[in-house]
Amino acid sequence: MKCDECKKRPATVHITKIVNGEKTFMHLCEQCAREKNIFSVSFDFEGEPLSIQKFLSSFFEPMMSEFREKSHPLSCDRCGLTFPRFTQIGRFGCSSCYGAFKGQLDPMLRRLHGKTYHVGKVPRRTGGRTRIKNEIERLKRELQEAVNAEEYERAAQLRDKIRELEQKLGRD
Repeated sequence: MKCDECKKRPATVHITKIVNGEKTFMHLCEQCAREKNIFSVSFDFEGEPLSIQKFLSSFFEPMMSEFREKSHPLSCDRCGLTFPRFTQIGRFGCSSCYGAFKGQLDPMLRRLHGKTYHVGKVPRRTGGRTRIKNEIERLKRELQEAVNAEEYERAAQLRDKIRELEQKLGRD
């Protein structure tokens, strides 16, 4: 793939930008990316190279001041991992940590993703109900678009499909 700017060098920097739900893609060579200041975002970790653990832990820093003041930090009953330790290493000790730190995770997830629930692909073997809920949400968006475009016959079909899926959810 060639650079979108110079159309000569191979594109090595791939940027996906989502603004108001609209995705745009940009593929640049390293030189054009530098000229456009694409690399201007920096995370200062005291001169150390950026790691994913440090990157993720930077999102927890605002919450840490509250927990540092407490004498008994929140911890997981199963593995014993404390929340301050989690913010340092950026990963959980076990699956029970998700429940133990749920109250602290929700604000962080809302800041990162704008939502506290999964939106996107769900594996077929595990996501029966989630997949149906996602399908209903998608159909509701299409229904709203159909109503706005005054395509009432299509809107009626979408409404019927939504009802069918909602009944299926109620039976499960």
